[in-house]
Amino acid sequence: QVRLVESGGGLVQAGGSLKLICEVSGGTFSRYAMGWFRQAPGKEREFVTSIGWNSGMRYYGDSMQGRFTISRDNAKNTVYLQIDALKVEDTAVYYCAGSRGAPSRYQRYFEFWGQGTQVTVSA
Repeated sequence: QVRLVESGGGLVQAGGSLKLICEVSGGTFSRYAMGWFRQAPGKEREFVTSIGWNSGMRYYGDSMQGRFTISRDNAKNTVYLQIDALKVEDTAVYYCAGSRGAPSRYQRYFEFWGQGTQVTVSA
């Protein structure tokens, strides 16, 4: 059974940075495309970014390019999301997801999901 556990969320002031971490166990991490999605209060879950198994392909959601950076370490079965220059509107639960297919912008292609980590940005 593949298990994804996110960490690194918290309360941060606008303009600050966070690095979210997603540790994967129970599967062949190095073969998975990985992604990050987020869900703000009262809104649908939206795509943030995804990365291919060898980091060669990376996609970013609309308006995510520039402040969000995805990376992975296959030796540690871990994927990261660096968020810089945080804004109040970045407040959301951030979810890590995994896919045995190619990296995608669409939730339906991701088979494995974590429980999420809360990011709260104060003004």
